[in-house]
Amino acid sequence: MALLKVKFNQKKRVKLAQGLWLMNWFSVFAGILVFSMGLFLKIELRKRSEVMDNSESHFVPNSLILMGILSCAFNGFAGKICYDSLDPAKFAKWKPLLKPYLALCFVFNILIFFVALICFLMRGSLDSTLAQGLKNGMKFYRDTDTPGRCFMKKTIDMLQIEFKCCGNNGYKDWFEIQWISNRYLDFSSKEVKDRIKSNVDGRYLVDGVPFSCCNPSSPRPCIQYQVTNNSAHYSYDYQTEELNLWRRGCREALLSYYSGMMSSMGAVTLLVWLFEMSVMVGLRLLHTSLESISNPEDPECESEGWVLENNLKDTFKSALENLKKLGRFNQVEAGAEGAEGEEGGKTQAVTTVS
Repeated sequence: MALLKVKFNQKKRVKLAQGLWLMNWFSVFAGILVFSMGLFLKIELRKRSEVMDNSESHFVPNSLILMGILSCAFNGFAGKICYDSLDPAKFAKWKPLLKPYLALCFVFNILIFFVALICFLMRGSLDSTLAQGLKNGMKFYRDTDTPGRCFMKKTIDMLQIEFKCCGNNGYKDWFEIQWISNRYLDFSSKEVKDRIKSNVDGRYLVDGVPFSCCNPSSPRPCIQYQVTNNSAHYSYDYQTEELNLWRRGCREALLSYYSGMMSSMGAVTLLVWLFEMSVMVGLRLLHTSLESISNPEDPECESEGWVLENNLKDTFKSALENLKKLGRFNQVEAGAEGAEGEEGGKTQAVTTVS
């Protein structure tokens, strides 16, 4: 028994073709939207590529861009088919292409559903990428004279100001690295010498943070040096909420920003997938309803359209059987080639003996 079997007359077929033509052009605009989302996300990721460890995060925007282009191409082509289906003479040339086209549409819809899921599932990969990238970026903060790294200080400072964050996981991350360049240290000073000697790696570590960690909303002037020394500042306790530095780490801030953006894009892509599925089902109904016209010379006669010629179970069994037949056919061909090779070898041997 056919799945979603519907009876059509001429009027219903025309309405279906016209409705599908309109839906396909809506799908073209949806494809442009998906393409634009991918392009926007790619630009946003490029802005902060210096604090990302690898390029895996670009898989999502690249996939969205590709799906957007394919959506425009597929739906533009389908719109032409639906328009020509109103004229039997024009539709005749599309008949041989419809089945392969619908198969391609099915594969495309699987891909776009997969991309929508990836948008929701990329949080874990993005988290590790940001954690390692920010850690490396903070190490290069002081290298303002090193070619290729001189921009890192500005990048980190602008990042912390824009996202109201400090460090990788928090402001204490700055205590573990030397973020002040040696060119700004007075090595004749006893304090500087003692601090460097006290560190095994010979680094100048301080309980301070860059100015970009300061919260401008705090009523108190920013305390960015000797952050953990309560006695160095009047009426100060760094463990209270009065600490006038951003408490949130930049990894968390960026992860929240990008994962929120990707989740929104995934939801939009999922809606586009649902719309594409409805278009594909409608196109299949149109195709089968036109194919099942009993008298082609009488376009006004009734016909039946369906999504699947058999139910899901029978269709699945038929697909498996076709795959098995294809496998057997390949094995037979391989066996025939082997036999031909053996016969050729025997003939050559006989010829050599004679």
